[in-house]
Amino acid sequence: MARWSEYTTGQRIKILRGKSIRQTDLAEMTGLSLPTIQQAEQDKRLTLQTLLLLADALGADTAVVLGQQAPRRAMEQDDRAVMQALSRVVHDTAAGILPDTVTAPSIQTLEANAKRCWETYWKGGYLGAGALAGQLIAEAGARLREQPVGEQAEAWTVLSNAYRLAGYVANLMSARDLAYAAIGNAQHAVSHAADELSGALVMSGRAWIYLRDARLRESLALAEKAATDIEPRFSRATTEQLVAYGSHVNFAAVVASRLGNKELAADYLSQSHAAGARMGQEAAAHGTVFGPVTATTQAVGIKVALGQTGQALTLIGEIKPRHEEALSGAARNRYAMDKAMAQADAKLWDASLETLEQVLVDDPTWARHQALPSVIVEKVGRASTPRLRRVSKLLGVGAGSSEFLPATAKTAL
Repeated sequence: MARWSEYTTGQRIKILRGKSIRQTDLAEMTGLSLPTIQQAEQDKRLTLQTLLLLADALGADTAVVLGQQAPRRAMEQDDRAVMQALSRVVHDTAAGILPDTVTAPSIQTLEANAKRCWETYWKGGYLGAGALAGQLIAEAGARLREQPVGEQAEAWTVLSNAYRLAGYVANLMSARDLAYAAIGNAQHAVSHAADELSGALVMSGRAWIYLRDARLRESLALAEKAATDIEPRFSRATTEQLVAYGSHVNFAAVVASRLGNKELAADYLSQSHAAGARMGQEAAAHGTVFGPVTATTQAVGIKVALGQTGQALTLIGEIKPRHEEALSGAARNRYAMDKAMAQADAKLWDASLETLEQVLVDDPTWARHQALPSVIVEKVGRASTPRLRRVSKLLGVGAGSSEFLPATAKTAL
């Protein structure tokens, strides 16, 4: 497989265009003539104006088109367009620039819209959530602008929540600069809000961005502080408090496992299970989902990261299909990935590939934005079976080839 820089500029334009956009479509999108598009893709002629118009229409940086920078993993044209639009609204709103067409809904309407945005995110519809987050940010910014001074705390809370959602989407799409910008804006917004819980959620969100950027010790410090700041008294804790606390200590366990700290990970897992047991069932609040099933399924991934394959398989044996049905779409898919990895570590090649194949078939869009499927295929690559070839085809790679692995695969888990 050729490196991105080894393609010609014309070939890169064609790849970025993809199968869904014809040359005639690209001509219409840019206002350029069809012969100009054809000449650009044939490396015959490419002016600066043509380059800029093509880059804008394809939602890509000019550096990507010219081969100076590789496109982000799994990014298609529609993905790039959504992320480009989200980036604009994140930065423009922070600068006080709002479209003339944006209205200012009531706080209650914004809160209801935010809930629906998070529901889309947890179903695994990351692009849809990204598009909705952009609209939510602009509308929350408009509401903030119209609120009287001294009555803006609730609007700041909603805006912080919207920025945090944008940061989550950007983080999953490997748009690291946008993720940092969005969570930074969320932190500024929450500093004006009167909601201690929202502050901890933003802190935890920054910890997750640090985790995917391989800043593990900084991530752990933030995750621990976020959990400590909102630790409730279980005897009087509300469901919303337990959702927030349980998800926070669970994430702290994840970070501890990435650092190889078994004792700390076990301690946080114990607290996570206690919160889940207290709740009795899954619940959603403050843009996150948690409960006893989430605590157990996420423990599988933590055990895998710590190399405790036997314990991971034991937990998998305790999780029944009816338990999985309680999870959100994204959480269910992630558990399947962790399960497949545990099976691969145990050299249960066929079982691992069967688990992975089911996710790839059931939710290919979600899987396209994940690094773990490629890592799993690489791990079982020595088992040359018909299923391995099918799974590799679904991923668009050659069976057992390490060339398709993203450079950030290990830190993105």
